[in-house]
Amino acid sequence: MTDTDLYFETSGAGEPLILLHGNGEDRTDFEGQIPYLAERFAVYAVDTRGHGKSPAGTKPFTLSQFADDLKDFMDAQGIGRAHLLGFSDGANIAMLFALRYPERLLSLVLNSGNLYPEGLAQDILDEMRIDYEAAKNGRTEEERHEAALLELMLFEPQIRPEELSKIAVPTLVIAGDRDMIRPEHTRLIANSIPGAKLRILPGTHGLLLESPDAFNRAVGAFYDSFVR
Repeated sequence: MTDTDLYFETSGAGEPLILLHGNGEDRTDFEGQIPYLAERFAVYAVDTRGHGKSPAGTKPFTLSQFADDLKDFMDAQGIGRAHLLGFSDGANIAMLFALRYPERLLSLVLNSGNLYPEGLAQDILDEMRIDYEAAKNGRTEEERHEAALLELMLFEPQIRPEELSKIAVPTLVIAGDRDMIRPEHTRLIANSIPGAKLRILPGTHGLLLESPDAFNRAVGAFYDSFVR
């Protein structure tokens, strides 16, 4: 039984496509994608627990819990199976969901996800550790929330590459060529998922925000290969 109602906005018609945003962000990550995707899908842009307009609730603030929240959300909306498009931590949630609830999945787009924290560039990890040490003993609600967000990135997820061999739906792995995810780690994810397609586009971790048209074209070509 869920302890929180996730805020979401929906548009378009067709098979359900759920958008999962990044750490500390919200559904507006996808403002450049929603109009394009809504021409083909019933798009659900969801705020993760404790992000945007979704309450934090009382259950653990972990990526695994977020994956369970997604299942509860789909149940509540009467969505049997869905396409998932996740950015950053949203991609990590999507992978965890795919491993836990494979029967609920139609396809995956994994934008700049990582299997474990060491998939991030070392300088990024070093900066996050400094910020975490400063925030973890904070007294304000804002400091505690910042520490909780940093914990997600410093300690999660913990997915073994071989687990991804269980994923049996069409999958696109996409990232920027100057991403904060190590390029070899992005390739590891793509190579570990049977039949996954890999696209590396010019850009940083915020590829979908910086170059929405290029991102949309890559994602659209992926959907063209199997969605009718």
